[in-house]
Amino acid sequence: MFGYVEPDKPELKIREFDVFRGYYCSLCKTIGKRYGQIPRLTLNYDLAFLYVLLDALSPIPIRGKRQRCIVHPAKKRFIIFSNVFAEYTSDMNIILMYYNLIDKWKDDGNIFAGTGALALKRAYNKSKKRYPEKCAAIESYLKQLTELEKNNCDSIDEAAEPFASIMRELFECGHIKDENERKTLGWLGYNLGRWIYVMDAYDDLERDAGNKAYNPLISQFGFKENGIKDFKDTIREKVNFILTYSLSEAEKAYSLLGIEKNKGILDNILYSGLIVKTDRVLRERGRDNEKESI
Repeated sequence: MFGYVEPDKPELKIREFDVFRGYYCSLCKTIGKRYGQIPRLTLNYDLAFLYVLLDALSPIPIRGKRQRCIVHPAKKRFIIFSNVFAEYTSDMNIILMYYNLIDKWKDDGNIFAGTGALALKRAYNKSKKRYPEKCAAIESYLKQLTELEKNNCDSIDEAAEPFASIMRELFECGHIKDENERKTLGWLGYNLGRWIYVMDAYDDLERDAGNKAYNPLISQFGFKENGIKDFKDTIREKVNFILTYSLSEAEKAYSLLGIEKNKGILDNILYSGLIVKTDRVLRERGRDNEKESI
């Protein structure tokens, strides 16, 4: 369900791409420093975006240096110095990915997910000690989601609510002291979470239909096993409307933050990258290459 929040790379300026990659590498290094090398493999674009966004609200200028890293040892890269937002997002990354792996293990008996969850258990316990309230809230929302899935919920809006609420929890970072900014971040995260959930549901339609697994779009729009591709064609515009509305609300929240630092990167992601990703998933364009590493 993660990794959908990406920049539109061809539209980023060279310097902006260098800075975005610097945040990504900074977060990767922070995870390694706090939790060890294996948890670094869990890093995804969604949490890198959150790091860039939170740091954009800090008045401290961007600082970093060119370094080598374990993934790209041959050539030095610009890596931003770690700070409280890197630490916070690294903790949230561990918490989110641990729950994601546990969910896959419980739902599908996925042996790789079960093994991954065991590998992250120690890191998760450390992050849970730092943020027990966040973990309690996330666990509560996940229980709601499990119950909705068990009851074959036939409303995409209702099914998306728990995951959207989880993302709101993540975005309401306690290091942001201004309450209005924190709540605005929460609303941005909520709508981004809603967008991610619906995107993932559409992206997984063929797999879920084949496995007879729960999918809110199948439940709501009544797939009758008469060809999944025809079904996707039938509901595409309805799904696009839901996704567009969620993005519109996320963009409204973003505009209220009045961000100037990292503005080019964040504008690119919110006003271009998410739209490009929506089109790729709905039209199934370029899916083989869209997970390419930065």
